[in-house]
Amino acid sequence: MPSGKVKWFSLEKGFGFIASEEGEDVYLAASALPAGVSTVKPGTKLEFSVADGRRGPQALSVTILEAPPSLAENSRMDGDDLAAIIEDVIKILDRLGNGLRHGRFPTSVESGRTAKVLRGIADQIEKL
Repeated sequence: MPSGKVKWFSLEKGFGFIASEEGEDVYLAASALPAGVSTVKPGTKLEFSVADGRRGPQALSVTILEAPPSLAENSRMDGDDLAAIIEDVIKILDRLGNGLRHGRFPTSVESGRTAKVLRGIADQIEKL
């Protein structure tokens, strides 16, 4: 059974192309993907059967062999490190909240730093 890697795939268009190991481009229709799979990322290794279609070679009965590595997973922070940072931020926010209760507003520099830290933590949490 031939195999290859996804060159590109468009969910909106409903098709893409596979670069087969034989060197030819093979048309990949969304309907040829395994049940429950609606899209594939470039670089995903596939195994498939081939039929001659009106667009040339066309993949049928596609099986996903290996998905490309996730960039989000590789940039994910260690859980223990993130937990320690969150605990430190809770202390900073607690101090900020107590100051506000007593009429002390943070300076623009303090506000900017706190907002930057919160955005960074939010980005890390979204990667979980």
